Amino acid sequence: MGILYFLIAVSILIALIFLAAFFWAMRNGQNDDLETPAIRILFEDDQPDNPKD
Repeated sequence: MGILYFLIAVSILIALIFLAAFFWAMRNGQNDDLETPAIRILFEDDQPDNPKD
């Protein structure tokens, strides 16, 4: 029965760590622009990758 209490405590601790990481990411602007990275691949580069050609 003691291991069950230990596992519950560990799972709550891990959940709190992930919750703190989520709030840290939101506060630091990690999710400010969700659309630009998805469509960036559609834009052509102005300069070629190989300038020797």
